[in-house]
Amino acid sequence: MLQVARLAPTLLGDSRDLVGTFLRDGVNADGGFRDRAGDSDLYYTVFGVEGLLALREPVPETTRDYLERFDAGASLDFVHLTCLARAWASVSRTGPPPDVATRIAARLQSFRSGDGGYAVTEGAADGTPYACFLALGAMQDLGAPLAGAGGMLDCLERNRTADGAYANHPGADEGSTPATAAAAMVMRHLDRQPDPAVVPWLLARCHRDGGFFAAPRAPLPDLLSTATALHVLAALHADVGPLREPCLDFVDTLWTSAGGFYGSWADQTLDCEYTYYGLLALGHLSL
Repeated sequence: MLQVARLAPTLLGDSRDLVGTFLRDGVNADGGFRDRAGDSDLYYTVFGVEGLLALREPVPETTRDYLERFDAGASLDFVHLTCLARAWASVSRTGPPPDVATRIAARLQSFRSGDGGYAVTEGAADGTPYACFLALGAMQDLGAPLAGAGGMLDCLERNRTADGAYANHPGADEGSTPATAAAAMVMRHLDRQPDPAVVPWLLARCHRDGGFFAAPRAPLPDLLSTATALHVLAALHADVGPLREPCLDFVDTLWTSAGGFYGSWADQTLDCEYTYYGLLALGHLSL
């Protein structure tokens, strides 16, 4: 994803510096990146760091100090624990100290679900594509072996939807774009080819004026769904040529001269998460 996001400046042109300034201005004094309330947050720090790396800009030295405060993340929930692993991998080529990496990887295993996947809560019977995607990435970031890959694939299959996509809970009639993207990427990393039906399902989520909907009945397209859909469609070698110009127009409608991107037409708050998704979408649309 980062490799593709690094292509965004070819379309940003002179606006590239505005994005860099916006991301740098999002760092608090403690080295963490601000969430929508202005507080430092590991989740937003991942997107802020990845955004700066996509622009080939240095990460603040204070961000490493911010990560060190969490040690191995004993007090963190699942999502923030995986963010700690990702942030370390982005800030330091060697990742966290070896003993910290070992303890993070060990704690991640407490989120294995009863169906063999991963869940965002401990002791859950059912895992989700979202949690499997985050866990797989975290284990890779930590350089830790992934056990039970077959169980993860079984978990994903349990989350197949009646319309041929994936949701973040079993038995759903309709899939969601982010969950389908997560499932497809995990399958590819585990050497399982996603069902070809995923491609037409994702293509059908594209708004006529550009941008992808999060679900079949979602009211508006959004930037997260657009970026993740384009990423998976590219990975599956789908032809998105006809969607390029409409999607470029869509992304442009979410751009602001402040240097950030809104998440959708209904959004009124800028943050580094959606700004990163803007870079990822532009990276794919530059190809």
